[in-house]
Amino acid sequence: MSKPIIAGRDQAVVGPTDLSRSVRWVLAGLALCTLVSSLGTSIVNIALPTLAEAFTASFQEVQWIVLAYLLASTALIVSVGRLGDLRGRRQLLLAGIFLFTGASVLCGVAPTLWLLIGARAAQGIGAAVMMALALAFVGDTVSKEKTGSAMGLLGTTSAIGTALGPSLGGFLISALGWPAIFLVNVPLGFLAFILAYRYLPVDRQGRWVERPGFDGAGALLLALTLAAYALATTAGRGNFDALNLALLAAAGVGVGLFGFVERRAVFPLIPMAMFRDRVLGTGLLMSTLVSTVLMATLVVGPFYLTRALGLGAASVGLVVSIGPVVVALTGVPAGRIADRLGTQRMTIAGLSGIAAGTFALSLIPATFGIPGYIVPLVVITAGYALFQTANNTAIMTNLPPDQRGVVSGMLNLSRSLGLITGASVMAAVFASASGTSDITTAPPAAIAAGMRITFGVATTIIIVALATAAASRFRATGCIAE
Repeated sequence: MSKPIIAGRDQAVVGPTDLSRSVRWVLAGLALCTLVSSLGTSIVNIALPTLAEAFTASFQEVQWIVLAYLLASTALIVSVGRLGDLRGRRQLLLAGIFLFTGASVLCGVAPTLWLLIGARAAQGIGAAVMMALALAFVGDTVSKEKTGSAMGLLGTTSAIGTALGPSLGGFLISALGWPAIFLVNVPLGFLAFILAYRYLPVDRQGRWVERPGFDGAGALLLALTLAAYALATTAGRGNFDALNLALLAAAGVGVGLFGFVERRAVFPLIPMAMFRDRVLGTGLLMSTLVSTVLMATLVVGPFYLTRALGLGAASVGLVVSIGPVVVALTGVPAGRIADRLGTQRMTIAGLSGIAAGTFALSLIPATFGIPGYIVPLVVITAGYALFQTANNTAIMTNLPPDQRGVVSGMLNLSRSLGLITGASVMAAVFASASGTSDITTAPPAAIAAGMRITFGVATTIIIVALATAAASRFRATGCIAE
């Protein structure tokens, strides 16, 4: 039985059968790119009160230090991935590392708030390049049999950056002042640049001579659409007003226009036929759903731990950091398991773990205390590590070289959109389920009830993802049988 595929998905990837010394150095450079891009996101939040005081600014103003990075990286990640496919990934990645590192220096010495915000936007552009091309380079340097292990390594370093950000940021601010949280990226970025320059395979220019042109109109339209959506769901500190609604409507119109333009473009940024590929379509959908649910642990968890269980700020930080630590510890083993047992089985196993953890949190009463929250959290995050590694491997394995960048960008975008959506939607569900307009003053019983209902909704979302994975595996098995 024939089925629509992305051109080249069934072709073998040419690469080393084991991880040679040079390949290990390539992966070290890609891992550093992943680390600094995730660290750039997580290290700043803890510094917002300090930055507000340093620049004599309101919270709404310093919030743009976070939003500028988020908007730039989200809006451009697909476009830079496609540009790498067309013009060569090595030079673009080197430029992205250089931009990120230089912008980090500018952030550290910025004399005004708005210069700092502009430098953070430049950082976000560099981060978009690094995130989009790091995954794409795995297919260029690692054999199909080792792809899962490489994906697990990148997932591990991303989780380390996320987990390390708050604690490292707090230490640097207290010891050296707020500029240090930006300047710490400079030696890491410099090392990543050296490794990339020394070990990444040289772009084979001959193969790009007759490649199609870059879809500038589609890239601009997609960037504006994604920026509108990100602003609609993040601006206003959770207060959804007329401006948020207008931005959300603009994003909806932008999606329609983007599809219209891409179907008529001679060289589309994202060929619509790509979504007929079973692995890609279901993988992107599941990634978005899972990331939406994962955000609930970061949004709802701290309120539950503080208001319902009575923990202090330091204890809450330790508990919340358990999730990224678990992902960091399980990422590489999850990749090896996916290489041995197959991505489809491990995707379903990972989703089942997430579902079990969210279901437990929807039932466990507050009387179970801290262990009653930590044990399900460990199950959720271990399941997430297994799912993410298997799903990334399934999507990125056997892609043709001229599509790895754009697909990697789409995969990162699906995760970002899920996190953005989760921050807005799960917070709204939690507030509504708690029966109060001000979560910070809600009684412990209301907080506990809201937490259970929120994770009940999260369980339903994961069940949808599980059904999607099961249906995809059934269709694949059916096609093979025929």
